[in-house]
Amino acid sequence: MPRAKKADSKGKTISVTWISSTIGRNRVQRATIQALGLTKLNQTVEKVDNPAIRGMIKKVEHLVQVKEA
Repeated sequence: MPRAKKADSKGKTISVTWISSTIGRNRVQRATIQALGLTKLNQTVEKVDNPAIRGMIKKVEHLVQVKEA
């Protein structure tokens, strides 16, 4: 099976900001926030824009804010 390609530096990126707490949310949503690399409220991370990241954002769209970079 071929290895996954690494994200190139020329690819589009998106900024994901964690805006709402995960207190009272289910484990899947908490794990998704953690998998996106978010550890603190109001933290912003840059991610490569690909279908996997978009799917993760879709799961927690009510907890994060997304900006195209």
